[in-house]
Amino acid sequence: MTLKLLIADDVRDVAEVVTFGARMAWPDCEVTVASSGREALGRFEEEQPDLVILDVSMPPPDGFEVCRLIRESSQVPILMLTVRDTTLDKVRALDIGADDYLTKPFDHLELLARLQALLRRSSAPSVLPGPDFDLGDLSLDSDTHEVRVRGEVVRLTSTEYRLLEVLVRHAGTVLPHRYLLEQVWGPEYVGADHYLKVFVGRLHRKLDKDPAQPRYIRSEWGVGYRFVPHR
Repeated sequence: MTLKLLIADDVRDVAEVVTFGARMAWPDCEVTVASSGREALGRFEEEQPDLVILDVSMPPPDGFEVCRLIRESSQVPILMLTVRDTTLDKVRALDIGADDYLTKPFDHLELLARLQALLRRSSAPSVLPGPDFDLGDLSLDSDTHEVRVRGEVVRLTSTEYRLLEVLVRHAGTVLPHRYLLEQVWGPEYVGADHYLKVFVGRLHRKLDKDPAQPRYIRSEWGVGYRFVPHR
C-alpha cells in the first residue's frame, strides 16, 4: 500500500527537505504540501493521509489548532515541528493530540527516524497473546485495536493504544518509566518522562469518568505506572 503523507509548513525549503527525505525512505509515497492551516485541513479531508507533519507557526489556524481539529475525527499519526524549544510547547503539542514533536532546525536523519517510529507504532502487532483481553469493564481487541469501557468504544491513537496495552499486559505490576518508554517509544526516548506524563493524562481523559480520580492507571511517584483492573 502506498504511503500518503501530508506536510503543512509555510516555509518552502523545510517542506522540500521533508519531502525529499520521505521519498528517500519511501520512494512510492504520495506527498501533499499545504502552506497554511486552512489548506492543511482541506487537504486532510481530501487525501486522508497515513501520516501528518504540522509546523506550529504557520498561517492560521496554527499547527496546534490544526492538530486539535484533526484529532476530533482521526487518530492518524501526527508529528509537530516547532522552533520553540521549551518544555511547555512540547507538552502542549503532545497534550492536544500530537504523537511526537521535533525542534527546528532538525537533522533530516532524525526526522526520518521519528517518522519511521510513528509508522512502526501505528502498524505494530499486538503485544498481547490473544485476540481479546477482558478486564471486567475494560476490554481490548488486539486484532482491531478496539478498546471498550463499560461497553462503549473509546478511540485511541496508536501510541495511546500501545501504552495501554503494555500496562494491561502487566496488570497489577508497577512498570518503571524506563521500561514503558522503551516498550512504547523506543530506547532513544529513555529519559523523556514528559511523554509518559502527557500520554497517561490523555488515557485518563478517555477512559475515566473523572480524570482527576483515575480508575485504571495509577502513578507510583518516582517509579512508574500500574494498571488496576476492575471487575
